[in-house]
Amino acid sequence: MARSALVTGGNRGIGLAIARRLAAGGDRVTVTSRSGDQVDGLATVACDVRDASSVDEAFKKVEADQGPVEILVANAGINQDQLLAMMSEDSFASVIDTNLTGAYRVAKRAVRPMMRARHGRLIFISSVAGLLGSAGQANYASAKAGLVGLARSLARELAPRNITSNVVAPGLVDTDMTAAMPEQAREATLARVPLARMASVDEIAAAVAFLASDEAGYITGAVIPVDGGLGMGH
Repeated sequence: MARSALVTGGNRGIGLAIARRLAAGGDRVTVTSRSGDQVDGLATVACDVRDASSVDEAFKKVEADQGPVEILVANAGINQDQLLAMMSEDSFASVIDTNLTGAYRVAKRAVRPMMRARHGRLIFISSVAGLLGSAGQANYASAKAGLVGLARSLARELAPRNITSNVVAPGLVDTDMTAAMPEQAREATLARVPLARMASVDEIAAAVAFLASDEAGYITGAVIPVDGGLGMGH
């Protein structure tokens, strides 16, 4: 039976790969983007995760079109990298507001219908940076680490309603974001990856699809690294 899924920030990169993987498995999938520009082959809705009213309107549209959200993938995120000594308070706050507080907003909007249905999947896309730390990314790493605490708190709150809450923590992934990294920084990170390559977006999507599946019904509060061994033990 087709399930209703929503992937925030699903218009490109990792989010788009996740959305396409869920849709290929038979789920009804909507992706969000700030602009609302349509994505080929997928329902798209405008949503700014920094604004609770925008989140509410996006959910109302999804609920009308494909039913209450049963699978929520909180993927929307930005980065504004800078060394701490030069990082503005606005840069810190805006990354936290989008990457962490934005995930809180969409999860909060999703959970009441899930609680009524006594079933749901919450999946948060974090990063190896949230576990290891990352020079020049104090804002980004803080937000991604915060997602672990958020997901595990929700895992405890919502388990009695048969709602699971998990984290996928990608490492170095072949996306536009990593392509924009200075080559020296990218090569230095790659040198620390035991598997000695970047992940494909499809490899991240496969982990998310598993956590969304019935087979993962006894997994909650987990952090699943898909990082080629970069962050092992963290």
